[in-house]
Amino acid sequence: MTDAETALYGSPDADDCLVYDYTVEAADLPARLDHFLAARSSEEPTPLSRSRAAALCLEGRVFINGRPDTKNAKLKEGDRILAFLPPPAADKLVPEDIPLEVVYEDGDIIVVNKPSGMVVHPAPGHPNGTLCAALLYHCRGSLSGIGGVSRPGIVHRIDKDTSGLIVAAKNDFSHISLASQIKEHSAFRIYEAIVIGRPGKGEDSGVIDLPIGRNPVDRKKMAVRRGDPSAREAVTHWEIIESRGRYSHLRCRLETGRTHQIRVHLSYTGHPVLGDPLYGGDSDAFVRKHPSLFCGQMLHASGLELTHPRSGERMTFTAPPEPGFTRARDILFGGDPDE
Repeated sequence: MTDAETALYGSPDADDCLVYDYTVEAADLPARLDHFLAARSSEEPTPLSRSRAAALCLEGRVFINGRPDTKNAKLKEGDRILAFLPPPAADKLVPEDIPLEVVYEDGDIIVVNKPSGMVVHPAPGHPNGTLCAALLYHCRGSLSGIGGVSRPGIVHRIDKDTSGLIVAAKNDFSHISLASQIKEHSAFRIYEAIVIGRPGKGEDSGVIDLPIGRNPVDRKKMAVRRGDPSAREAVTHWEIIESRGRYSHLRCRLETGRTHQIRVHLSYTGHPVLGDPLYGGDSDAFVRKHPSLFCGQMLHASGLELTHPRSGERMTFTAPPEPGFTRARDILFGGDPDE
């Protein structure tokens, strides 16, 4: 990965960009860069117009063989083209009256149990129905502005199809405190997961300490990247709650918070999260037999422990999994005679 790519992936919106990854073929030629992107992206869910492709080139978000280039660059067969479409413009975020399950709220913080299927903040393909928009409505605009107007109050994130607890800051004072706690690992985020197989070699707990970076083949995914200087440290602590047959129920604690961290770590060790469509957990027989139980992966942020920014009180929050997760757990580990 070049310095330019590394710098881009490290930018604030890198994880949220929609990635276009193409290889130039003989049939595409002759072509210049912006024309090529418009043509090849025409069948994508979010196609690029020629003017949008040109604008991305001007912003330094389009690479030819790892180097940013201009809109009129001439292409040759075998060139690899990477383009990055950033999230929607920040000023498009408007409050939306979306019901929230509020676990705790005061003048400084709000803790919400996010449902699976809800995106935390606007991203390509998901401009509306976000947790940010719901929080903006619920809190009447009283949220921290440090994350920018498209991410009011957001200190950490949860994947779209992962359910569970997330804390938001109502003012900049609280935002700074919460962000510091997450960075210093003094705020604990606990997850429950149902995975395929049994992690470890007979142990009931362990630590996965493997760096995570962008997948070099599929840029929409993350991957364990040993020896890659652009990869970031990622540490996941896990323990087995119950294991039976081909499945295990785990409790995981994040020491770091990389994109897709638990999902990538568990998949890499051969135990993907059940139902995970990106990392190998959705082809299992149980998923095929019980499709109605799944809205993505069986992963739930069940616990959150932090120090209140103003009072200094140590606070612990918990939230039960969604019905699909609970039902799958009961079938797999409760010996349901009907299943």
